[in-house]
Amino acid sequence: MRMTWTTPEVQRPERVSVADERTALAASLDFQRATFLFKCGGLTGEQLVMRPVGRSTLSLLGLARHLAGCERWWFRNHFGGEAGLPWIFFTKENLEGDFNDGTPASAPGDFEAYYEEVATARALTEGRAPDDTFLRPNGELADLRWLFLYMIEEYARHNGHADLVREHIDGRTGD
Repeated sequence: MRMTWTTPEVQRPERVSVADERTALAASLDFQRATFLFKCGGLTGEQLVMRPVGRSTLSLLGLARHLAGCERWWFRNHFGGEAGLPWIFFTKENLEGDFNDGTPASAPGDFEAYYEEVATARALTEGRAPDDTFLRPNGELADLRWLFLYMIEEYARHNGHADLVREHIDGRTGD
């Protein structure tokens, strides 16, 4: 008998309320990452591709693919200096590939790519100071502090989307 793949159930870490700046920023981003995975927990590929919000192409799988791309773009291409890495799920010719091209069959591999990009981002920032700098795509100088805050914002926005999508899929709500 073939088992249906589902996203793992995730327990979110406790929020850090007293820490140095570097630890607090990394912990806040990890909490947001875990919140996204929490929203996807226990769903099948078929459920992950559901687009329950009007005409929107928004799905939980699309969000996972998008966030994997964000992790790669900011942490590897820019902070890590691996310029030129290809986008994971879209191209210049297919800018909405992250949201449009995921399928139930691609979901396990797509989530694996997400996990790999997060692990790489953590490794690239391990031991790095908030004041460590890099160049943004527009050529402006930014520091790791800015990047953590930007990614916390990115996840928080998409976690709100994920909450609405999940509620439409099976009624599950929660912060």
